[in-house]
Amino acid sequence: MEHSNHTRVIEFIMQGLFDHPHHQGFFFGLFLCLYTAVITGNSLIIVAIVIHPPLHTPMYFFIANLALVDILCTSSVLPIMLENLIREKKTISFGGCITQLFVFTSSLATELLLLTVMSYDRYVAICHPLHYVKLMSKEICIRLAVSVWAVGTIGSFVNILLVLRLDFCGPNLIQHFFCEFPTILALSCSSTHLNEIMMFLADIFLAMGNFLLTTMSYSFIIITILKIQSSKGKQRAFFTCSSHLLVVTLYYSTTIYTYLRPTSTNLQDKGKMVAIMYTLVTPTLNPVIYSLRNKEVKVAIRKILPFTTK
Repeated sequence: MEHSNHTRVIEFIMQGLFDHPHHQGFFFGLFLCLYTAVITGNSLIIVAIVIHPPLHTPMYFFIANLALVDILCTSSVLPIMLENLIREKKTISFGGCITQLFVFTSSLATELLLLTVMSYDRYVAICHPLHYVKLMSKEICIRLAVSVWAVGTIGSFVNILLVLRLDFCGPNLIQHFFCEFPTILALSCSSTHLNEIMMFLADIFLAMGNFLLTTMSYSFIIITILKIQSSKGKQRAFFTCSSHLLVVTLYYSTTIYTYLRPTSTNLQDKGKMVAIMYTLVTPTLNPVIYSLRNKEVKVAIRKILPFTTK
């Protein structure tokens, strides 16, 4: 009976990214350009991998999946953020917030799992090259990709169901520029104990678990590379995993800082800047990192964009 006396929140007010209105126009243009770069760059990578047979390898199969995840992750946050940058009242509906929360968290989890699978792919390629074709066959790669997407989606869906059982009766100010679990749970007027337990388990399994597995893979890779006698052999081996290692370093450095930093209010602005890094900057850089030093990717992109220079 008490539940019926509550007024259910139908929309949330976003605090936004910046407190100074005169900066909104500049940052709208900047973020619109970066968002366009994310969509264009990652779409080019996907199309290049699909149309160019030399890129039909396990590594590029997972890179195409990563590019798709980056598009989903950025698209779940940026359109609404851009809209709020030019609106006086920065709001998002309850349903829109839940949808954003689901797409963002599922893509974030899927990306963590993909990076781990890609580190395993590099481990097999460098440490067990004679068994690579067998251990990373087409069937195994498809199963790994399906499992990664399924785990990311199901895990996020479970947490969304736990959020939907909560009461939101005010206040409705989200102290961020998009919906995240911690900021949403802080607004609930019912117990969030179960939600916090599930979030903790997800952090342990997804963040720490994948970080440890990735670290283990690269530890074995480094040991194997150091055993190679010729300097050219070492350079060739390191080149095959350098792009992925750079992406992993970029991604984990921002996410670990975001979720392990103290939650005091004076760090909120820094937290927003780091969130921009892993929702916008990293997805922008990923296709550049994977294409700049790869001749085959450049050849494939020139097929799509014949006006590009050699």
